[in-house]
Amino acid sequence: MTDYEPVIGLEIHVQLGTTTKLFCGCELSFGDTPNIHTCPTCLGLPGALPVINAQAVHYAIMIGLALECEIAPRSQFHRKNYFYPDSPKAYQISQYDVPICGAGRLGEVRIHRAHLEDDAAKLTHLGASGRIDDAQRSVVDFNRGGTPLVEIVTEPDIHSPQQAREFLTLLRTTLRALGVSDVDMSQGSLRADANVSVRPVGSDTLGTKTELKNMNSFAFLEKGVKAEIERQIALLESGGRVAQETLHYDPVSGRLTSLRSKEEAHDYRYFPEPDLPPLVVTDAMLEAAKAAMPELPAARAARFSSELGLPVERARELAFRAELGDYYEAAVTEGGDPVMTANWIQALIERIGTEIDPADSKVTPEALAAVVKLVGDKAISRDAGREVLSKLVDEGGDPAAIVERDGLGAISSADGGLAEVVAAALAGDPDAAEKVRAGNMKAVGPLVGYVMRETKGRADGGEINRLIREQLGI
Repeated sequence: MTDYEPVIGLEIHVQLGTTTKLFCGCELSFGDTPNIHTCPTCLGLPGALPVINAQAVHYAIMIGLALECEIAPRSQFHRKNYFYPDSPKAYQISQYDVPICGAGRLGEVRIHRAHLEDDAAKLTHLGASGRIDDAQRSVVDFNRGGTPLVEIVTEPDIHSPQQAREFLTLLRTTLRALGVSDVDMSQGSLRADANVSVRPVGSDTLGTKTELKNMNSFAFLEKGVKAEIERQIALLESGGRVAQETLHYDPVSGRLTSLRSKEEAHDYRYFPEPDLPPLVVTDAMLEAAKAAMPELPAARAARFSSELGLPVERARELAFRAELGDYYEAAVTEGGDPVMTANWIQALIERIGTEIDPADSKVTPEALAAVVKLVGDKAISRDAGREVLSKLVDEGGDPAAIVERDGLGAISSADGGLAEVVAAALAGDPDAAEKVRAGNMKAVGPLVGYVMRETKGRADGGEINRLIREQLGI
C-alpha cells in the first residue's frame, strides 16, 4: 500500500478594520439593517469612480512587514471578472501580477503573496419559511460589498491538518497584535480556503489539488482538511483520479460536496483596472507603517525564551495566544517566578478550559503570582497550591486568606510534626524503608504517599525526601 503525504496551501481573507470601505466612503458594519451602507461606487453603478482608502493601504503594508514580505514600490489593481449575484459590478477589484506584498514568511511557512481587494456582498440562502434550511430562494445584503480585504496566500508548505490550524492560529494572533482587524472568525473577519492535494511519500511532484472554501473556525479548518485528505487517499487507492474542483465541507455532517470546477486565472479575464492609477508606496508610507509595528508574537516568544528562561515550546504557547501572553507578563510583573508562573498558568488553563481568557476568570494575575510565591517560598506544598488554585477558580479571593482559612499551610520539620509523620511512614512500611536504604529510590514513592495523605498534602515533597534519607542514615 502506498503511503501518501498531504500538501496544503492556505488562502486567507482578512477584513481590515477601517472605518469605511476600500473604494468609497460607505461605513463598514456588521449586523446592521441590510443594504443601508451602499452608494453608486460600491454598487457598481455607471459613472461612479473608485478612490483608494489610505488607511487600508497602511494596514496592508503593516501586514506585509509582519510577514517579512517584499513591499512593492509600485503595484497595480486589476479587474477580476466573475458573474455571481453577490458581486454587483460583475467583477472584483483585486491585484493580479503585481501585488503590494510579495514573498515572505511566517514561522515555518513561506508566504507567496498578500494583496488588497474588495469583498463581495453577503449572499444568504433561505427556505420557504424564511429560515436557512432547504434553500428555495436567496437574498443579498450589499452592506459588506466593498469591504477592504487583504488576501494572504501561502506556499504549499503545510503537511498536516494540525499544522494548518497552528499556522492560522499564529497568523490570527499576529494580525490581532497589529490591530489591523478584529479577526473575528464568527463574523467572517477572517476566512480561510485550503488547497489540498496528496502525493506518494518521497515524491516531488504535486498531486491534483482541490479547494475547500470559506472555513471560518480553527476546528472547521482542521476537520475539513482532514476529511479531504482521507477522501483523496481513498480515491487514489481505489484506482480513481482526483478532479480539480472547489468543495464545501459541512462540519455538522462531515460531508464534502462539490461546488464547481476549480477556476484558473484565465477564467477571470484579468485586466488592469482603468479607473485606478498604480499604487505607489512612498518612503514616508513605509516609515509610518514601521513606526506603528508592535512586538509580534514570534518576537515575544523569543523574548520569553531568551530573557525569562522559558523552554521554546512553552514560550510559544504563551506568546502565540495574546491573552495568555498578556496574563503571563502581568503575573510575572507581580513577582511570580517566570518559569514557575508559566507552569502554573498551564495548571490554570487545565481548570478553566482552553477557550476562556484567564483574564476573564476569577484568578487575577496578582493572585496567581501569590500562589507561585507561596509555593516557591515553601509556605505551602505544590499539592496545597493546586488546591488553592482550584478554590480561586471557583470563588476568587486572596490566596493567603484561603491558606489560612482552610489550614493549608506547609508542615515543616522545624516544629517536629513532619519528622514524626515520616518516622511513622518508615515504621509502617519497613520493606520499602529497607529498599530505599539499599539504594532503590523508586521505593520511596509509597513512603512519600503516606506522608502526603497524613498531612493532607501540606508537606513539601523535597523536605519529605530529605527527612527520609536523614532518618535512614543515607
